[in-house]
Amino acid sequence: MNCPNPNCRKLIITLINAEEGSRDRHGNFYDVEEINSEIFVNPLTSSRPPVPTVVDKLFAEDYNEACLILTFSPKASAALSRRCLQNILREKANVKKGDLANEIQEVINNGHLPTHLIQSIDAIRNIGNFAAHPNKSKSTGEIVDVEYGEAEWLLDVIESLFDFYFVQPEILKVKRDALNQKLEEMGKPPMK
Repeated sequence: MNCPNPNCRKLIITLINAEEGSRDRHGNFYDVEEINSEIFVNPLTSSRPPVPTVVDKLFAEDYNEACLILTFSPKASAALSRRCLQNILREKANVKKGDLANEIQEVINNGHLPTHLIQSIDAIRNIGNFAAHPNKSKSTGEIVDVEYGEAEWLLDVIESLFDFYFVQPEILKVKRDALNQKLEEMGKPPMK
């Protein structure tokens, strides 16, 4: 299939996992019972929202890569998300370098983040243990891996931190600058 945009027309390849349906005389499926999953193989894309332009490149690159590999390897996506989180905590929350669990605890203790973000970041420690260390289920004895939904949740947390540390401050700066411009035009001192 090609892109329907007449200015693009690039090749689109989709891998579909589906329940068998009807076949034509050549053995090709033309009617499937149920689509279980669908992955764009070319061009490789993500269903996640794009990184806001105000986010530093250091964080955006790991986030984008974690998004792109999510469907292929939730474990690798989770590892990149944890690295991105660690960089955000070090650069924006000013935590002391250490292991991620201790850095998360420092952020929790300093209380500078909203409660919902603190709870989400704290839960990442548990998911991180699945991603980085083999853990066995107490009931089945099987190794517990990071699942797709857990890796996706890590990306949700990163997006919330992008909003808290980058997007909202930029929105407030634009509003403050506009108000200061107005105050200046009226001969009044600017806001601090």
